[in-house]
Amino acid sequence: MRVVLGVTMAAHGYNKFFGGGRIKGTAGWFESIGMKPGAFHARVAASTEMAAGIGLALGLLTPIPAAGFVALMLVAAWTVHRHNGFFIVKEGWEYNVVLAAAAVALAATGAGKYSLDYALFHGTSVYHWLYGWCGLLIAVVLGLGGGIGQLAIFYRPPAKS
Repeated sequence: MRVVLGVTMAAHGYNKFFGGGRIKGTAGWFESIGMKPGAFHARVAASTEMAAGIGLALGLLTPIPAAGFVALMLVAAWTVHRHNGFFIVKEGWEYNVVLAAAAVALAATGAGKYSLDYALFHGTSVYHWLYGWCGLLIAVVLGLGGGIGQLAIFYRPPAKS
């Protein structure tokens, strides 16, 4: 699950950098939905998607990339999808909540034996911070704090025409 979620998120970031409209196109879209300045947010979103995705896929400090998922998906759900209802078939926020919840679940259960968390920290005092209630709280508190902070500081809904 870690690898699938991580690679999926990293691919979103890669696409913002190198696919379709690249950063310039993503920046224009971000401006149009009220995330200003668009160029800044395009780079931040693409970088966070890649870093959180790769970090989760590798199982490196798992609650921190999981927090990135929560923040990214909160901002996406609020700025783009909330007006469309829940279901993804109507451009709703269903997909966003599934990605965020899955990342939080991984933070709570831990990255597993085949992860960098296990390889680097198992048997140390750091390891217990990387799963269980600690992992869950880190992912949720940092993620919600980051997403809400970003929305409060930068989101300016476009005027209705």
